[in-house]
Amino acid sequence: MNPRDRFAAWLQARSPRLADGAMGTMLHARGVAMGTCFDELNRARPDLVLEIHRQYRRAGAEILETNSFGANVYRLAAHGLEDHLEEINRAAVELARQAADGETQVLIGGSVGPLGVRLAPYGRVRAEQAASAYRRQIAALTTAGVDLLIFETHTDLRELVLAVETAHQMTDLPILASMTYTRDDRSLLGDGPFDVAKALDEAGADVIGANCSGGPAQLLRLLQQMQSAAPERRLSLMPNAGWPERHGGRILYAATPEYFADYARLFDRMGAAVIGGCCGTTPEHIAAMRRALDTPEAPAALQLPVVEPARPGVAPPAEEPTRLAQRLSRGEFVISVEIDPPRGFSTHRLLAGAQLLGEAGAHTLNVADSPMARMRMSPWAVCHLIQHDLGLESVLHFPTRGRNLLRIQGDLLAAHALGVRDLFVVMGDPTAIGDYPEAMDDYDVAPSGLIRLIKQNFNVGVDQAGADIGGETSFVVGCALNLGAPDLAREAGLLHRKVEAGADFVLTQPVYDESVVHRFRSHYVGRFGPLTAPLLVGILPLYSQRHAAFLANEVPGIHIPPAVRRSIERAGARASEEGIHLAQVLIEALAGEVQGIYLMPPFQRYDLAAEVIDHIRARAAALR
Repeated sequence: MNPRDRFAAWLQARSPRLADGAMGTMLHARGVAMGTCFDELNRARPDLVLEIHRQYRRAGAEILETNSFGANVYRLAAHGLEDHLEEINRAAVELARQAADGETQVLIGGSVGPLGVRLAPYGRVRAEQAASAYRRQIAALTTAGVDLLIFETHTDLRELVLAVETAHQMTDLPILASMTYTRDDRSLLGDGPFDVAKALDEAGADVIGANCSGGPAQLLRLLQQMQSAAPERRLSLMPNAGWPERHGGRILYAATPEYFADYARLFDRMGAAVIGGCCGTTPEHIAAMRRALDTPEAPAALQLPVVEPARPGVAPPAEEPTRLAQRLSRGEFVISVEIDPPRGFSTHRLLAGAQLLGEAGAHTLNVADSPMARMRMSPWAVCHLIQHDLGLESVLHFPTRGRNLLRIQGDLLAAHALGVRDLFVVMGDPTAIGDYPEAMDDYDVAPSGLIRLIKQNFNVGVDQAGADIGGETSFVVGCALNLGAPDLAREAGLLHRKVEAGADFVLTQPVYDESVVHRFRSHYVGRFGPLTAPLLVGILPLYSQRHAAFLANEVPGIHIPPAVRRSIERAGARASEEGIHLAQVLIEALAGEVQGIYLMPPFQRYDLAAEVIDHIRARAAALR
């Protein structure tokens, strides 16, 4: 009988099987600092790890998870321990096996957490790199003799499926694959339990689970959805002891062992095959669950807890200049990146991409408003979430098209109340090219007029009619420029009116030839004198030959030199890499000519945008 069949028979003999509880919670309670590499304690403090395993075994746990949650190459590298990966994982297995004390009905589960880095396109790690990292830890655990692999607390479904598929390629050991969820019953990247269970079922996980997340009540809800997606699969639930709260510098969990005992009976009744605990649970929680499973009785009537919404953040004080305004005034080179709002109401993937860009070094994120006249979430909400949840600064695209004067002013008040004070005023794409061509396409004010309304009315405390709005707003306003416009005289005149109205900075359409910038500047200076508003030039890295052909032939105002198109064509399968290289070369060529870039990730490939940002940061001195 192979290991997977033996595991299935073991589950069948007694259901549900009881796993252990939190390791990190127990280590922290014993004085281990949260920043410590818990996995290294397998070598540095084996007595401490062994005693915790033994406590869970005495409490009745039938699955002991190894202390190897973060023992992969990426997480260990943060502590300078990547060269000791095999030794750390081997020690983890040996300690759990020692705590089992020869009990054949106690299985050792090799704990494998997420890599701690995001996969492309929301991160910098390619799928093959992630698979290589998983292979190394899986090999270490299987060689050391685990009975099953437990992939737990994953937040990215693609990463978890990759981990399961990688394990199947390497071993016949059974696999328990478990996702963690936010308060809205979705993963951090927006996947719900039904889709997760379906994907893991197709990937071949032996047990599909949910762990961490909130308390038992939430996981009971998730169980029902997972069952409907994968009715033939065994399911696992390992909840936190409720949502964590911080008191006096300590992280506390409210759910009691008795509460977990009641839910252990409910999990059993609902058909869970494996149950246990995650963050905040202790041997006392596991012992209470053991007693409840061994002495079944009707659970007390339970009022499922109401999930409280996240506390709203505090908008930045209006009297302080925005970080963008401060950088522009200091003459710093500004890196601004465009992101598009989602088509639906889930923002998980968008926020993951935004976080990657922020970590790479983007100074501000431009949030488009219905690009190409396609229906998308309001950019105000996206800007607010970026600033509230991630602490990054955003620029709200504010088109005049489709807004009358009454709505424009109400929208400005709303944006300021949400703490969104960097605006990019633009005409907006005509509705005729989008999802709703019959939609109203009128406007009461042109971009230059809107800039004047914001800078000369709202920023002095009055509306368009001169009525008091209760205080001065502090908007920073950008305007649009087409450097490659066929009528340079008209485009220069429009820009001059916008700058005279008070525009604080200028964003351009994508550029692929530095001579386009030089030609426009020369024309503008000849007519109006030096351009006083900082210029952030548009950079859209080419992704493929087809991408280049589309931009050159179908997007007005974009000129791609023949030499650039030939370079992309010659690159073949490496076209995206060549596109990044050409963008980096162009940015260097424009150093001193512009004060920043307006970077547009091709096809929402935020990882490619991050490569451009890396190059800029490496060449920071030259770009000042």
